[in-house]
Amino acid sequence: MSVSTVAAPALGAPSAVADSYARLSEVYSGLRVTELAPGERTPEGGGWVSAARLAEGGADLDAFLAWDNAQVLKDYGTQARPDVVASFGLHRYAWPATLLITVPWFLHRRVPRFPVADVSFQRTLGRMAVRTDSFACLPGDPAAVLPGARVVPDEEALRAAVRASVAEHLGPLLDAFGPRMRRRSRALWSLATDEIVEGLWYVAHLFGEEERAVTELERLLPGATKPYVGTAGFRELTGPDGEALPTRDRASCCMFYTLRPDDTCVTCPRTCDEERVARLSAGAGAAAS
Repeated sequence: MSVSTVAAPALGAPSAVADSYARLSEVYSGLRVTELAPGERTPEGGGWVSAARLAEGGADLDAFLAWDNAQVLKDYGTQARPDVVASFGLHRYAWPATLLITVPWFLHRRVPRFPVADVSFQRTLGRMAVRTDSFACLPGDPAAVLPGARVVPDEEALRAAVRASVAEHLGPLLDAFGPRMRRRSRALWSLATDEIVEGLWYVAHLFGEEERAVTELERLLPGATKPYVGTAGFRELTGPDGEALPTRDRASCCMFYTLRPDDTCVTCPRTCDEERVARLSAGAGAAAS
């Protein structure tokens, strides 16, 4: 990778997904997506790394994971196992990367295609730079006349395009991270399932459309949609006053328990329903006060 630093890329001409990324930036300051204009160089240096270089599994991936290792030491004062560091590193890339695809689908019914060569990441700034060459959309979408548009017949075909686009992008990265994570294909695609669901679920809450997101994600990942493993995993628990408490069951484990065994996330397979109810009820009470 070049060590020269290139300024953050300028926004190119509006594309079919530009409005979706602008809306994402409005509600979530942790990620800003810049679309590269035709012929514009991808950013290099200054903390930028291309997905293609990560997928090669060499020095760029080593450097990427060294950051995660240092972050664990800083935040928790302990040395994580190498496979845990790799799991954290993949999560920190895949969570925002899936939003590149799921947010335009959710907001505007447009599904961009992003091979690894078309995405770069600057995680300390929460920035992604992408080259949007093609996308799927529905009949009647005004964007269907734009260059690179691929019209699909219906909603199910568009959901298939989402699954295919995420798989095309994440597949090479799972191949690179997998040996370091000591996980095989099924476990890796379980993680991919979780990244799709939890990323969109989170930002849809910020959009004020959490309920619709749950419905859409259940249709997107109903099970038996290989290579993904499992369903969206949503379900409801009943709180102490009879209130409905939405939760989900993760398809994979994030491995955080290896650092803090008593501090698991509420959707972790290791978190029992009794504890989920207590924590979700407490959270709902704090939000209402």
